[in-house]
Amino acid sequence: MKTGIDRLLADPALRAPLQGRRVALLAHPASVTEDLTHSLDALSRCGDLRVTAAFGPQHGLRGDKQDNMVESEDFTDPVHGIPVFSLYGEVRRPTGQSMGTFDVILIDLQDLGCRIYTFITTLLYVLEAAAAHGKSVWVLDRPNPAGRPIEGMTLRPGWESFVGAGPIPMRHGLTLGELGAWFVDHFKLDVDYRVIEMEGYEPDAAPGYGWPSERIWINPSPNAANLWMARAYAGTVMLEGATLSEGRGTTRPLELFGAPDIDARAVIAEMRSFAPQWLHGCALREISFEPTFHKHVGKLCHGVQIHPEGAFYDHQAFRPWRLQALAFKAIRRLYPAYDLWRDFPYEYEFGKLAIDVINGGPGLREWVDDPAATPEDLDALTVPDEQAWEAERQGWLLY
Repeated sequence: MKTGIDRLLADPALRAPLQGRRVALLAHPASVTEDLTHSLDALSRCGDLRVTAAFGPQHGLRGDKQDNMVESEDFTDPVHGIPVFSLYGEVRRPTGQSMGTFDVILIDLQDLGCRIYTFITTLLYVLEAAAAHGKSVWVLDRPNPAGRPIEGMTLRPGWESFVGAGPIPMRHGLTLGELGAWFVDHFKLDVDYRVIEMEGYEPDAAPGYGWPSERIWINPSPNAANLWMARAYAGTVMLEGATLSEGRGTTRPLELFGAPDIDARAVIAEMRSFAPQWLHGCALREISFEPTFHKHVGKLCHGVQIHPEGAFYDHQAFRPWRLQALAFKAIRRLYPAYDLWRDFPYEYEFGKLAIDVINGGPGLREWVDDPAATPEDLDALTVPDEQAWEAERQGWLLY
């Protein structure tokens, strides 16, 4: 399997339209070639390309910013001597000044296949800026490690944010290149857009189901540590809007949840009692952990680790968004007065609960907090959205 960057580097014919044009790169630490050379270095070595600028998304081009709402600054690359513009600093949309540094921008970002992962919003913002400034956008496509499954409610009108670029479900099942084409069509963008497709990518093939087993994993963001995190992320990311720890400050962030004041064994039992059908395709394991930073720092937490791996993993059955929703529901049923939802500014959204920003509306939270709400009630809200997206995305599948 070859990614977009590897195909571009290997084929002079693919690069031919870039000759004589100023080229920029939007990248992060996982933007590497098959021999683990960073894409910026590899492109700069191409004698027929003129790389004039680079851009970094959230966490920065170098991936050095640990947490959300920790901004990166612009800087000059010390090796190549080109400006590196931050799209998660003073601005999150490209400025006219930065757009003036290139003619074509290559986007080489490893995504996680989840609406809330901000790289897809950055893609949309770059597409919109390119349309306004007459620039070209090429996506050098990469695998979606979560594969093709779809899950979650569609973002509701008025709930657009930096973690909600458009009306798509939480787990969208597209590659970045496919999603960019959907953005261009949905938002009616007049932009020169091209995808350098992968070669030999089989998103439904075992054992990786979206992530070819021979590929080396490199964190696209500091807390995206492995494939199991990527599989669980469409559910565990909701913990950013909850008072429970998502494992930041441990070695397995966003694969687990817990807090000092819950009984993890009781939570698992309640989950199995209330909606056992949402626990298929993985294993749950009671754990203890002590975060070294972030929520509950220095406190012994009782929690649950999600294992979508090994013999436990069933790609089609695993539903991480419902699983995490069920965990919230179990805690609410066991501890009706539990202070579950964090109230703080989340990704530059003020006056809204973070859990609602994450889910693109209040529906999930309202279901958790309603004592009478059943699993069937949540499915009634969600399944029509999932089915509609399944039909809508068909026209954009490249693989």
